[in-house]
Amino acid sequence: MEKRIINPWKWQDARNYVQATEVKNLASTLYVSGQTAIDANGVSSKEDMRSQMSQALDNLEKVIQEADYKCEDIVRLNIYTTSSEELFNNFDVFQNWIIKHGIKQTSTVLEVKVLFETLKVEFEATVVK
Repeated sequence: MEKRIINPWKWQDARNYVQATEVKNLASTLYVSGQTAIDANGVSSKEDMRSQMSQALDNLEKVIQEADYKCEDIVRLNIYTTSSEELFNNFDVFQNWIIKHGIKQTSTVLEVKVLFETLKVEFEATVVK
């Protein structure tokens, strides 16, 4: 697989995403449903945004690894949140996870009115290999 990052500017680097990613000669693609802070028993978290972000990213990582893919090969990672303000006040959780895995993803953040039950954030990914 070949990945080419397209960044006409430098400002997005501080925000840990890229403007576009071209992928050629890939073997397969994994489309991951939105992952949230739901535990192994299917119980939605009632914790704060920071805790939910951490648990949702752990869940995303688990699904990707279970499918025999690598987090570093995420090419698109969309974020849905019930509060952009809370999300960005805790954005270091997301940025540290991105840096830890060396991910260079395209990304969109959308504030939505509601997520399932008590959930505050959801991560949806596309992964290639």
